[in-house]
Amino acid sequence: MQNPSVLLVEDDAFQRKAAETYLANHDLKVVGVENGAQMRRQVSRAMPDLVLLDVQLPGQDDGFALARWLREQSAKVGIIMLTAANDSVDKVVGLESGADDYVAKPYEPRELLARCKSVLRRSSAKATPSRLERVRMGSHTLDLSKRDLRDAEGNPVAITAGEFDLLKIFAENPNRPLSRDWLLETTSHRSRDPFDRAIDLRITRIRRKIEPDPAKPTVIRTVRGTGYLFVPPAD
Repeated sequence: MQNPSVLLVEDDAFQRKAAETYLANHDLKVVGVENGAQMRRQVSRAMPDLVLLDVQLPGQDDGFALARWLREQSAKVGIIMLTAANDSVDKVVGLESGADDYVAKPYEPRELLARCKSVLRRSSAKATPSRLERVRMGSHTLDLSKRDLRDAEGNPVAITAGEFDLLKIFAENPNRPLSRDWLLETTSHRSRDPFDRAIDLRITRIRRKIEPDPAKPTVIRTVRGTGYLFVPPAD
């Protein structure tokens, strides 16, 4: 990825300018804004490759709400939360809100740059079409080329076209919270209304087929306030 675009959302003018200058000197295209409203306007023009998002911002939107909004707009944009030093609650809530990483304030510019590069590498890898034909989902295996799901013994598991499309999206976005709205728009090409439970019902059916205990899912997990997360096997 050449000259990635970075959107920095920071209300402190001095810190914003310092970070902008440092990152720009290391081949990143940086735009700085001071609040959520400005961030939304900037994103509406063009989705950046990475957003650096201060947790504590003025106005009605805090950093967590903005992170959730960003994740609804794109599953691939990188998000790094700028949190208070040693605030473990901020870190956990930030990751649950859809962030990829966090940096505690006050931070060393070199650390911020390193985190930016790391998240950009991961985001770039996710944006590249996967060459994998088979993806493990718990004890099951999804064959992307054959549109086929098999259990641990190799027996075929019946899935609908809609269920396969949803599993394929999860396979291409491991360990990344995906919003219900984005999943519906991506798989069905339509917007979700507040009472639309199509994705939830599809997830329920999928869990019955791939989870050891559908009541306590470990493969496709619920992310409170956001949507769902596919967790690949550790081994």
